[in-house]
Amino acid sequence: MKYHFITIEGNIGAGKTTLAHLLSRHFNARLILEQFADNPFLAKFYENPKQNAFPLELFFMAERYKQLKELIHTKDLFQSITISDYLFTKCLLFAKVNLPDEEFLLYQRLFDIINQQLIQPDILIYLHAPVGNLQANIKKRGRTYEQNIPDEYLFNIQQTYTHYIKQHNIRTLYVDAGKADFLGNESHLKTIIDALDKDYETGQYYIALP
Repeated sequence: MKYHFITIEGNIGAGKTTLAHLLSRHFNARLILEQFADNPFLAKFYENPKQNAFPLELFFMAERYKQLKELIHTKDLFQSITISDYLFTKCLLFAKVNLPDEEFLLYQRLFDIINQQLIQPDILIYLHAPVGNLQANIKKRGRTYEQNIPDEYLFNIQQTYTHYIKQHNIRTLYVDAGKADFLGNESHLKTIIDALDKDYETGQYYIALP
């Protein structure tokens, strides 16, 4: 394996965690999963976004930092690969959508200080799916607080991710995941595994699933 720290990203309901589990099993990799259920502000945010957005994003940033900081201090001789189902920059991207300008500027200052202390991934796998597919996945997994997420919100998140990837020099596999079925279709998972076996320069590389 050419890449020792692999991060998977995408919109809500894109299939990040499923793919992270499958890749970690294949590569016998250490797995870092976002502990979103531990955030006491998440359900409150969907009920009242304006009132709860800032504490929501601060809590997420603190928890993600705590998880990823451990990468610097721990080494596993038997697991040289780490796979995460989130990019730390996710903090900034969601904050940009959820926070008013003044709060976002403060949040960004805190983010910039913290981000310098973290290891950055060797490669990013970005799962892109249409909003209609995301909504179907959200309904299927049945988390109560997610069931009324507006299409517009998912579209804004999608646009923010896409803009960030295009504007930054990140080694990215941009996966068309509109019809992805990593659990049920072995060829979809194999396509990702085969793609990770290649050398890439920094930049974006489009991956189509069969």
